[in-house]
Amino acid sequence: MLRYPDPAKWSQEPLERRLEANSGTRAFVLYLMVTKRIRGDFPYLLERKLANIFVEVQGTDYEDDLRFFSAQARKVGFSERVSAAMTTSVIAKILLRTQQPLTQITSADLEEFETCCRAREAQTGMSARPLLVLSSSTRQVLFHAHLLANPPLSRTQRVPLKDRVGAVNGPFAQFLLRYLERKEVTCTRKTVSSLATRLAHFGQFVTEADPSLASPAELTRRSHIEPYLVSLPRSPNTKSSGTLSVAEQSRRVRAAGNFLREITEWGWPEAPPRQLFFRSDVPRLPRPLPRHLPPDADRLLAQELLASDYRQAADALLLQRACGLRIGELLDLELDCVHEIPEAGTWLKIPLGKMKTERMVPLDPDTLALVDRIIAERSPGQPLAHPRTGKPAQFLFTHHGRRLGESAVRLELNRAAQAAGLGKITPHQLRHTYATALINAGVTLQSLMALLGHVSAEMSLRYASLFDSTVRTEYERALDLAKSRIGLPDLKEHRSLLPLSDVSVGSWHDTATIKSRLAGGHCLRSPAQQACQYANICEHCPSFRTEDSNLPVLEAQRKDALILAQDAKRRGWDSEVQRHEALVTQLDLLIERTRTA
Repeated sequence: MLRYPDPAKWSQEPLERRLEANSGTRAFVLYLMVTKRIRGDFPYLLERKLANIFVEVQGTDYEDDLRFFSAQARKVGFSERVSAAMTTSVIAKILLRTQQPLTQITSADLEEFETCCRAREAQTGMSARPLLVLSSSTRQVLFHAHLLANPPLSRTQRVPLKDRVGAVNGPFAQFLLRYLERKEVTCTRKTVSSLATRLAHFGQFVTEADPSLASPAELTRRSHIEPYLVSLPRSPNTKSSGTLSVAEQSRRVRAAGNFLREITEWGWPEAPPRQLFFRSDVPRLPRPLPRHLPPDADRLLAQELLASDYRQAADALLLQRACGLRIGELLDLELDCVHEIPEAGTWLKIPLGKMKTERMVPLDPDTLALVDRIIAERSPGQPLAHPRTGKPAQFLFTHHGRRLGESAVRLELNRAAQAAGLGKITPHQLRHTYATALINAGVTLQSLMALLGHVSAEMSLRYASLFDSTVRTEYERALDLAKSRIGLPDLKEHRSLLPLSDVSVGSWHDTATIKSRLAGGHCLRSPAQQACQYANICEHCPSFRTEDSNLPVLEAQRKDALILAQDAKRRGWDSEVQRHEALVTQLDLLIERTRTA
């Protein structure tokens, strides 16, 4: 005090001199800031750790503000450690700098804090990233506490279209830029971004090959298009060390061809006078079958996801598998996506996605319970802007006040797949697995189209080609006929991969198949196919009614169900034992109810 009778003058000393103060002086300086005798400044505060700030602010206005912020951070879903870091490293320093209550904090204050963090990084070489991440999270907390009007911007900044085509030489770049700006009217941001990448590659090639090229009208097939087509198979893939895949080559040819075709349709005077790209220029793509997970792999993956510590991402993947969603549709689900329809059960409303159509998918009780768990564990807060419409929306998957990201879902799937020993799995394979299970269960093509949101039968027929019972039946008929002509023994009794269609009525109980006793017959399925999800569904339905004349049928069905339960127990099929025992219990209830009616 003798050296600085006016504490404000101490604040005007160089930063290096102020940082030389001993611990006693630093504690006194903090006291002066807390009591608002001097105003804090970010260069000094960024060098100070305020771990004991809650002790220092006891009895002051700052105490209530800091405790309120910390509670809001915990409410949004941040851990106690991260909440404390945001409180001591960001919000406390901003309050000491502004000397304003928490309700008066503005985006400008946070921007000043972040600017000083970057300046400190430039001067000292110490990374500003930890503080910038905490600052972004602080914005998120203040937004959901209704103290800031807008949430923080996305951490990924969009590169302007002008810069995307910056490698294209000469005036040709202006035509590409004009075209991309026009496509923004009818295409999504992601689509335009992909077009910019592919057209920039096309424009860079043709302008390097012909520096004098000034307009699309000057393009020729021999001098520009054919050399470009020849170069594509050897073009490097910027995301890997290899070359472009056939699929990416096809997309680049289509992008360049559509660019020239559409500017011609739009009547641009700079359009080429004749067609330059043809259908035969597009590389033929391979048509692999959908890559579904085998039943064992599907089961192992589900077990790993159920045991995961990262519940939100794991539950998102379980919901995707249960409803056959695309990953974009999954993350766009809103809080009111579940609809209860009288006499029709519970349905999940899938928002507009890849095909720009909405659809409804039925939910079973297990999946409905999964959705309820997701809602209970999601991060609460204000609505967030929808990426497609910009309107505020309450999304189903929110984490720490933000939407759950696609990368987080993929990382969790990679972890679960590796833990289960399954190798590389993509989220879309869960959709393929859902569709394949429906095909195996005998769902119709029209129903499959509705459930998957396909706009053409051709898209759904890819799944139907996986397991076509007609093809299998014709194959077996032809094989049996060929064997009979050359005198080979009939090996039909040794087949166990698919349901046996020729088992006699008296021996079907003992077959090595998944067996279900129905009121009017029985069903045999291969163990690889697992039990049909619709087996005995009517008997378990609360709307099922019967009468006295059907009692002998029900009793015979109960007798067979007991036999099948014993057979499954002998084979070690625990799930089958439970299924048949549940049917026996339900039949007992139906028989008793019918007799006493």
